[in-house]
Amino acid sequence: MPMNHAQDRPTLTLQLAGRLWDFLSAGRGHQACDVLVVCGSYDLRVMDHAAALLQQGIAPHMLISGNTGNWTRDLWNRPEAEVFAERAQALGVKRQQILLEPQARSFAENLALARAMCPDARRVTFVTKPNSVRRVTQTQPIHWPDIDCAVDAPDFAFPWGVSNMVGVFGLIEEMVGDVHRLLRYPRLGFQQALPIPDEVLDAWQQLIALGYNRHLLRGSALDDLPTASGASTANRSRAG
Repeated sequence: MPMNHAQDRPTLTLQLAGRLWDFLSAGRGHQACDVLVVCGSYDLRVMDHAAALLQQGIAPHMLISGNTGNWTRDLWNRPEAEVFAERAQALGVKRQQILLEPQARSFAENLALARAMCPDARRVTFVTKPNSVRRVTQTQPIHWPDIDCAVDAPDFAFPWGVSNMVGVFGLIEEMVGDVHRLLRYPRLGFQQALPIPDEVLDAWQQLIALGYNRHLLRGSALDDLPTASGASTANRSRAG
């Protein structure tokens, strides 16, 4: 009897979220550099990937940045940077190869405070979560200009590789918030503007309409849509 694979088909929510994942995680890569800057988060696989890069000789040392954020303030009772550093040493990274920056609470602060600690760096590889690659890439020209940089992340797939610290639905909430920040932050001077494809904006609006709105910025998210986008205009009423 033929096997029924209907249960293997992604739901509409996962299809929409997959569009956000593919867009937000695009552009990953690394290069030989003066320093690896590791952006702290809830996902220790970021540290695992950074440690592997360091051990490959990509950089002589790493700077681990992060205090606590939306997810980790209830997860750990100390800064992300300290938790990540402990993981790095367990993986064989030497303590003298690690710089700690335990104050940053945003990507802007990750970069600005790392820049202050490594003012002579000219080539930098940032390491972050896959869905944060675009945000770090767009933050760099504002908060650490005039460097040759790459942004890398561990390689895992959505939705099956999602961290159990947040789960699939938690990550969807996060990605909806990521897109909102890419839309609004350029106007606030926090990030460089980035054209967002209409199919991504359409998926974003549909996910908001489905109730994935807990990580949106304050104010009406739809007011941040680019007026020139045909998809955003056409779908504004559908998103509610």
